[in-house]
Amino acid sequence: MKRTNIIYWILTGLASLMMIFSGITNVLLLPEAVELIVTHLGYPAYFLTFIGAAKIIGAITILIPGFQRIKEWAYAGLFFDLGAAIYSAIAVGDPPGVWLPIFIFIALIGGSYVFHHKRLKEAGLK
Repeated sequence: MKRTNIIYWILTGLASLMMIFSGITNVLLLPEAVELIVTHLGYPAYFLTFIGAAKIIGAITILIPGFQRIKEWAYAGLFFDLGAAIYSAIAVGDPPGVWLPIFIFIALIGGSYVFHHKRLKEAGLK
């Protein structure tokens, strides 16, 4: 159980930090985020605040113990966000060097999800 907890918290912490920092840049409409999302990918500017807030809420949700059903939705939302990021980059013709690194973050979210369920199973909650 201890090993599972350590791996879970490392993966979840890294995944959450990444999504929170990304969400903050979107919510604050930082020039880098506007350039990428609005100018390069072609999404409307109002989308930045929405997706940024969703990333922050999802990242906080996977950090908070309990709320299993909401946590499942948060994991799904974070995964869909990253999948959409890959799809968007491919759709505008970005080379693999731009979108392949996103799979690292998908692996962090996926690993966190897997170890979340291992923790539940080991605790007898699943």
